[in-house]
Amino acid sequence: MNQAVAMAEQEYATAAATQLIVVTGPTATGKTRLAVALARAFHGEILSVDSRQVYRGLDIGTGKDLAEYSEGGKAVPYHLIDVAAPGERFDLYQFLELARAKLVDMHHRKVLPILCGGTPLYLLALLDGYAMEGGAPDRQLRKELAHCSTAELLQHLREIAPPELFERTDLTQDRRIVRAIEIARSLNNRPAPPPLSNAFILAPQFTRAEVRERIAIRLDARLNAGLLEEVKHLHELGMSWEQLDWLGLEYRFVAQYLQGLLTFQEMHDSLLAHIRQFAKRQDGWFRKFEREGHHIHWIPQGDIDTAIALVQNFLAPS
Repeated sequence: MNQAVAMAEQEYATAAATQLIVVTGPTATGKTRLAVALARAFHGEILSVDSRQVYRGLDIGTGKDLAEYSEGGKAVPYHLIDVAAPGERFDLYQFLELARAKLVDMHHRKVLPILCGGTPLYLLALLDGYAMEGGAPDRQLRKELAHCSTAELLQHLREIAPPELFERTDLTQDRRIVRAIEIARSLNNRPAPPPLSNAFILAPQFTRAEVRERIAIRLDARLNAGLLEEVKHLHELGMSWEQLDWLGLEYRFVAQYLQGLLTFQEMHDSLLAHIRQFAKRQDGWFRKFEREGHHIHWIPQGDIDTAIALVQNFLAPS
C-alpha cells in the first residue's frame, strides 16, 4: 500500500469516528425539512443518501426539494445531489467513494455531517463500513498480465484469491480471470473501511394512516408542480422508456401514461397504490435495521424542537 492511500485511509478512519447525524425514515415524512433544520441549528451540511437524487434533471420525481435548503436564511450546503447525468451509470461503489471523501472534507472543515435519505443499501454501506470489491480497473496490472497464458492467470488467481472469489469466477474467459485478480489484490491490499461508529440516527414518525395521506398529498403536489413535463423532457433528452422505468415508480408510471398505455386516472391511482405499498415495505426494513443494532430515535410528527433537543444532548461534551 502506498503512502498516499495509507494517509487517505487514516483520514477516513478519523472522520468515521467523529460525531454525525443521520436523518432517515419512511417516504413522505419530511426528512429534508428536518435535516435542514438540524443543519441550521448545529452548523451542519447535508450529505444526501439517495440513489436517485444523484441524477441531474430528476428533481420533482425524486423529491429533491432544493428550495428547502435556502428557505429561512442562509442556504444550507448539500452534497451528492446532481452529481451524475441522466442515464449515466451510478452505483454503490461510486456513492461510497464520493460520500467518504465528503465526510473527510467536512471533518477537516469542522462542520457536522448530516446524512439525509432513505436508500437502505447506501445508508447501511456507509454506517457499517462496507468494503467494495475491486474498484476501478488497474491499467498497469492489466498491462503486466496481458502476455500471461490462461494457465498462468489461473495459477496467479489461485495464489491470491479467497476461495469464494475463485469459485464464482468464470475461468473460461481471460478477462474475467484478470478482473478477479484485480479484486483479489484490492481485498488483500486494503482493509475494510471502518463503520460510522458515532452516528446518531433520527427519523420522523407518523401513523400509517398519516403516511398514506401524506403520500396522496405529495403525489398531487408533484403532478401539479410539473412531474409529467419533467418525465417528458427527460425522454426528449434521449432517455429511453426502459431507462425511465428503471428510475423508480414516479418515472415508470408517468412514462406509461406518456406512451398511452394508461389513462391519467389509471396512472395516478396505480402510482399512489404502489408508493403506499413501498411505504409499507419500508416499515419492515426499519424494523430489521433496528434489530441489527442501529437504534433509531423516532421523532413524533417530525417535531423539529424535539429533534434539536436530542441532538443537542448527543453533541454535548461527556
